[in-house]
Amino acid sequence: MRQALALAERQLGLTTPNPSVGCVIVRGGKVVASGVTGLGGRPHGETQALAKAGAKSGGATAYVSFEPCAHTGQTPPCAIALVDAGIKRVVVGCLDPDPRVEGRGIAILKRAGIEVTTGVLEEEAKQLNEGFITRITLGRPRGILKLAMSLDGRIAPAKGDSRSRWISSPASRELVHRWRAECDAVMVGAGTVIADNPQLTCRIAGGRDPIRVVIDARLRTAPTARIYRQRSKAQAIIVTTNANLARARRKYERAGVEAIAVNARDGELALDDLMREFGRRGWNNVLIEGGAKLAGSALAAGIVDRVAFFVAPKILSAGVAAIDGTHTRDLTDFTARQIGDDWLLEGRVAKRK
Repeated sequence: MRQALALAERQLGLTTPNPSVGCVIVRGGKVVASGVTGLGGRPHGETQALAKAGAKSGGATAYVSFEPCAHTGQTPPCAIALVDAGIKRVVVGCLDPDPRVEGRGIAILKRAGIEVTTGVLEEEAKQLNEGFITRITLGRPRGILKLAMSLDGRIAPAKGDSRSRWISSPASRELVHRWRAECDAVMVGAGTVIADNPQLTCRIAGGRDPIRVVIDARLRTAPTARIYRQRSKAQAIIVTTNANLARARRKYERAGVEAIAVNARDGELALDDLMREFGRRGWNNVLIEGGAKLAGSALAAGIVDRVAFFVAPKILSAGVAAIDGTHTRDLTDFTARQIGDDWLLEGRVAKRK
């Protein structure tokens, strides 16, 4: 199962809108084949592994990180493919909450007389596809709020401060680039684009760029900003108000940027509506990289499921606070680990009671 999970982890971000699923087929105590979900979600990991195993699938055990699908889409159900291949036992990491599956894949296997074991490394399997599970259950992608800050909670020095623009260490920044490769999109506010002119690409070998999303209600960002002009296969999107949509399309047309509008509430763009739109597009994970205003708005909108704060061994005394507004949230599954010179603090945002 650990091998199946490792296969799936390597494909994170590449299988949207489907989960990333690893499958390892074992016969006589030896691995005879393995497979993982293909680019764009097809083919599935089970069918790839079965194709490689061929006749060796007969009487074998299949270790699958996610419940085999039970519905016919672009391909027949994987549960039936396992039955037809003569698999005698299936070990499953976690169940699929998709209403089209939701235990039906297990039922197909059991009706065929296949021995089924579920819940093996279940928490690891759920965490691996947490974004997919969030989209299926909540109708929106998982929101991950990432911030890099000083020990006193500043994400940028005061204006005129000549210190380096980087707060986090090179090791922390490399990890963020890996996260970008695993996420469908990265989201920032207009203030971050104006202040930092970021690229928001993935700059690690073999990594792929996420879609770049800019929250800009008043169209303050320049069409010449690097985030819009960046050479990338990934699209750039600007999100604004309904009133500014037509102007946005004209202003950013030459840069090839998609402009979309969402409703405004109390003077703020409705980020929960935006995330539901992203859910309809099949996105599983959105990395929210700031700045302070967007971080506060995202927390207020209830779209942050996980926080990842890089805390650097620096004191800036003055500068930009990490999060705008007053937001009280409890975290669960809180962890702390050292990344380079920094400490990475992570946790799930507890559901409001």
